[in-house]
Amino acid sequence: MTGFAALAITFSTGVCADDIYKWIDEEGNVHYEDRPSGSPSEQRLQFSYNRTNVDEVQKRIQAQRDMTTARQDAREEAAEEDLARGEEQAAAEQKVAKCQQHRAQLKTMLESRRLYREDAAGERMYLDDVARAEARQKAEDLIKENCGS
Repeated sequence: MTGFAALAITFSTGVCADDIYKWIDEEGNVHYEDRPSGSPSEQRLQFSYNRTNVDEVQKRIQAQRDMTTARQDAREEAAEEDLARGEEQAAAEQKVAKCQQHRAQLKTMLESRRLYREDAAGERMYLDDVARAEARQKAEDLIKENCGS
């Protein structure tokens, strides 16, 4: 918006009249015109202005665009970092949950006298000593993987 206003002012300076006249009519209304009205209350207004430096305006506009882009990039980067932190936290929570699950399974294996698995038909298949040792070792490996200890 600032850029458009600056450009409008820049290009309209040649169109503006050099003299502006202010006068008040019989009803008290104030009027501004570029030609004398002949009214006794008429005043010629003096204006002074400096021409707008187009190069400076363009530099300011570009600087504003650059700042806006930088702010937007920073916001996007912060959002990505927040998302990554959230994903990392979710993964850590999932790992803790798996750790607790595997510890509970190992505890059950160590406290139970007999372990079994169900087959496809739903029948219990009791584990022998070798299968129990393998299951316990697998649970311990999973604990090392998920718990770090």
